[in-house]
Amino acid sequence: MRPSHEANVTASSRAIGAPDAPESLATGVWTLAGDRLIIAERGGPVTIVVPTEQVRLLAVDLPLPSRAKRLQALPFAIEELIAEPVESVHLALGNEVAPGRYLVGVVRHDLMAAWVDSAEDAGLGHAAIVPDALALPRPSEGEWSVDLAADHAVVRAGDGTGFAIPPAMLQAAWQAAGRPAVRSYGVPLPAEMLAGGSTIEPASLSERLLAPVLDLRQGPYARRRAALPNIWRRLGWIVALGAAAHVVIATADTLMLRSIADRREADTRALIAVAAPGASLGSDLAAEVTDLLPTGSNAPPDAFLPLLTRVSGALGPLAGAIIVRAINYQANALTLDLEAGEPDLAGRVEAALRGSGVAASVTRSPDGSIRITANKA
Repeated sequence: MRPSHEANVTASSRAIGAPDAPESLATGVWTLAGDRLIIAERGGPVTIVVPTEQVRLLAVDLPLPSRAKRLQALPFAIEELIAEPVESVHLALGNEVAPGRYLVGVVRHDLMAAWVDSAEDAGLGHAAIVPDALALPRPSEGEWSVDLAADHAVVRAGDGTGFAIPPAMLQAAWQAAGRPAVRSYGVPLPAEMLAGGSTIEPASLSERLLAPVLDLRQGPYARRRAALPNIWRRLGWIVALGAAAHVVIATADTLMLRSIADRREADTRALIAVAAPGASLGSDLAAEVTDLLPTGSNAPPDAFLPLLTRVSGALGPLAGAIIVRAINYQANALTLDLEAGEPDLAGRVEAALRGSGVAASVTRSPDGSIRITANKA
């Protein structure tokens, strides 16, 4: 990783100009050069990389079931690991680096506030703030990832933490750590340090910072969301207005249906008042109207009308040729007496009944009249 003063683009963030090209601040990796932010790499998630010399990175045991509980316990777990009073520093909780152990960043409040102010002034209030050591890939346990530059050396250790020291102290620190295998991501390291390691061409900063393991923008310094472009704000307003219109229409429909129901209830009560003047109606209109209806008996249903309907339907084609004298119904038997009519009328009646599936007998009386006897079956 190159230090801030060696970044590949050295124009200040104010010179880049958010008003003319706001999308230019929506992505990219930025670094600090004194109190100025400069672009280090375009594209990727918008991130501000800060010097690890000013951030203490620790691995802290927090074997608790939720993030909220871990945040509550963090000040007590950290107070004996730092020299400053806990209330004077900002504590940021990162990812789990081992079972029950979490990465923690410690930075002074005044320094963190200054970084956030610089980000806000540059239009980067939505950017993550990540120590530069965490932009290095995490090595295997017992190894180091090292980015050596002219003015400092950044180290990421196998436990997930990291630190930064002057280049002149790097080799001595490496020896004191037991000579771990080293993966180099910067300028060439001393031959002794690379004897058991390798030099690796690093991926781009934006690729390494796609999912930072620790973002210092937490708690009172939590980052704000990037402002939406005008077109998206307008689309959001359109969607919101459309939803509001649907709510208004649905409310109006509900009120209209309620009004119709009220009118129909009033009409029903008026009809009941006419049909049953003494009836007392309460709030459950449907149940009370049902109680007012006549109750049927247990007697079998009357078969007269259905049977008469079937017989008259069968005789429909002969309506102009027959004259009915009398109709009688007794013991589920329907009797129709017809005038004599033409000589073949009895045969035509019998054929009509049979053709319609009506079980009936047709007989001629001595006076020439015709009697039809139909049974329910």
